[in-house]
Amino acid sequence: MHRILLVAKRDYLATIASKPFLFGLIVAPILFGSGFIGLALMKAKPDIQERKIAILDRTGVTAKWIVEAAAEKNGEDMLDKITGRQIAPRYTLEAVAPDLSDPRAQADPTAQRLALSDRVRRHDLYAFLEIGSDALHPVKASDPEKLPEASRVAYYSDTGGIDQARNWVGGPVNDGLRRARLTQLGIDSGRFSDVLAGATVQSMSLVARDEKTGAIAPSHKRNELEGFIVPFVLMMMLAMIVLMSSGPMLGAVADDKQQRVFEMLLGSATPFELMMGKILAAISLTLTSSVFYIVGATLVLQALALTGLAPFHLLPWFFVYLVADVMVMSSLAIAVGSSCASPNDAQHLALVVMAPTLVPLLLMSAIVTAPNGGLATAMSFMPPFTPLLMLMRQAMPGGVAFWQPWVALVGVAVWTVAVAWAAARIFRVGVLMQGKTASLAELARWAMKG
Repeated sequence: MHRILLVAKRDYLATIASKPFLFGLIVAPILFGSGFIGLALMKAKPDIQERKIAILDRTGVTAKWIVEAAAEKNGEDMLDKITGRQIAPRYTLEAVAPDLSDPRAQADPTAQRLALSDRVRRHDLYAFLEIGSDALHPVKASDPEKLPEASRVAYYSDTGGIDQARNWVGGPVNDGLRRARLTQLGIDSGRFSDVLAGATVQSMSLVARDEKTGAIAPSHKRNELEGFIVPFVLMMMLAMIVLMSSGPMLGAVADDKQQRVFEMLLGSATPFELMMGKILAAISLTLTSSVFYIVGATLVLQALALTGLAPFHLLPWFFVYLVADVMVMSSLAIAVGSSCASPNDAQHLALVVMAPTLVPLLLMSAIVTAPNGGLATAMSFMPPFTPLLMLMRQAMPGGVAFWQPWVALVGVAVWTVAVAWAAARIFRVGVLMQGKTASLAELARWAMKG
């Protein structure tokens, strides 16, 4: 045990005093949070350039109502309600009459579509809409993609990615179609606002009883963004700390092996003691980083008067998952690094070592959408992915059943011990092998037979 502590102390002090570690400690949160910084900048400097959209109305009666509905929506969305500053682009809709002068154009409307498309390419228009001749009373179809062309409302644009204009114009189009139908039914246009008025559905928290006083606590407005940010930040913090502490170990072990450093150290300690010392150093570095980030995050929330968002009740689970994840990733990094002939070979296998952290990040959107769904629940019980996924599910509003983290923790403990045991056996053989990178069959044989 004494030699394990000496190895851990040496690696810990050498790393924590290095400039790259201190630099990474400060820069990593900035890089991981760059998305939020970008969103803040985009909100501060929104794109408010006017967007002109043409309406090719084949019903002959809908365009004017769509233009009217768009003007009302501009008045509601374009300006900030408090400052009066423009925060959204103005959408200007213009009606374009179908070409009825040429019988061939009526039979084949592609020529007029081409002309409007050319206007979009010249940036005279942002996009154009085509209202089918039967759009007011479309044919019923179970699949909207199978609607006849005459029953469709088509949106033409060359914008890539997510087109906000398409989402925006959907409201006025549907509103305009409804107004046209009401006109055909003889409803006075002055009553359209009352007929089409919508209702705001406010998201509220559940009503709960105070366990101490027994009083029923009133519900409050629930911010869905807050319900996402807390688990997202918690998950990203765990992933960031684990990758920072365990990721560099893969190349470091392969480099020490190539420089024959381990052969000198084996005269003073066993392979198991060397490996456990490195894992203990990684855990110590992880705890140091996590305390730094948690204290910093708490101070920031306190300065913003948002301390109530901090999930302090999950901190014990955070540290348990953190230690388990670091042990697994460090064990994998040591095993893979010791079996490689050079640091370059080790870097090619870095994705394998980081997979338990990267896979949950790729599944984040599915977990947020249905945190207690079948996929999220099943994946969070798989030991390689439990630390990140179970922690995120616990931080989501509503949490998880009380027994789930404890059952998953048993699997994590067994998995951690198994990986560390197999990695120790691989390290014992691989650290002395020079000249070639071990194959998968050799790694399996070393793990089983040592």
